[in-house]
Amino acid sequence: MNYIIAPEFTPLIDAIETHLMGKRETIALSLATFFAGGHLLLEDIPGVGKTTLAKHLSQVLGLDFGRIQFTSDMLPSDILGVNYYNQKEGSFIFKKGPIFTSFLLADEINRSMPKTQSALLQAMEEGIITIDGTRYTLPEPFFVIGTENPHEEVGTFPLPTSQLDRFMCSFGIGYPDRESEREILKGERGHSASNSDALLTPQQIESYMKQASMVTLSDTLLDFLQEIIAYTRESGLFEYGLSTRGALSLTAMTKSWAMLQGRTYATADDLQAVTSVVCSHRLKFREGPTTAKRIHDEIFTHIRSDI
Repeated sequence: MNYIIAPEFTPLIDAIETHLMGKRETIALSLATFFAGGHLLLEDIPGVGKTTLAKHLSQVLGLDFGRIQFTSDMLPSDILGVNYYNQKEGSFIFKKGPIFTSFLLADEINRSMPKTQSALLQAMEEGIITIDGTRYTLPEPFFVIGTENPHEEVGTFPLPTSQLDRFMCSFGIGYPDRESEREILKGERGHSASNSDALLTPQQIESYMKQASMVTLSDTLLDFLQEIIAYTRESGLFEYGLSTRGALSLTAMTKSWAMLQGRTYATADDLQAVTSVVCSHRLKFREGPTTAKRIHDEIFTHIRSDI
């Protein structure tokens, strides 16, 4: 992937890479997902840095960090909160759950029952939750990173399509390259126990999110985007095509990726760069395995940009 990160975002990526070596592209895509106003699903084996990425991303953004370790016996009230009767005051009082934070790590989300997973649906879509008919507004911004291990089956419950669609992007972290791993093994870098300094203020975050939403898409690029969406729906290769929410996610990520490179307009390269991470958890091939690379190759072998 060819890209040049704008100077104002380089310090953020540098700070996180100190703890997650050799993963600049993963960090940049995570930042783009955040500025696009989406949520991120990290799917990878244990021990490659999913929690480290979430922790240090929240710290450089200066956001409150909350973590929920999902288990099979967890209830929705363990996430959202609960009304309890206060005998002293003679009334019910709402005790907020751990979801009331700006940056939520939903760790091993597929270990909980579907009923508990669905507790996040309204929060991720609308930024609010409803308890006993009362609506509670979550902090802004509200960003969720969900993690799951793709190779574990015992004691796990696959996320339903409706839950997967709430995540704007999904990708793995992967193993570090040889050079980065050597430095980690030498203990000189990659120490996840230390903290990162906050590098953005709430006002800067709000400004960058607004800039991302205002990035221009030309009519030609919109044609290209619609051809991609139509291909996923009409080619017959996939069980089902991109939903409208998926199409909007692809648009928002294309804009945010362009903004991260310091531009006020998006290009076909931006769209191609983010298509697989937006589509990999939304599309499933009718035959054969579904991978991000296969989705990218299949789409862009048949759909070419004229830009």
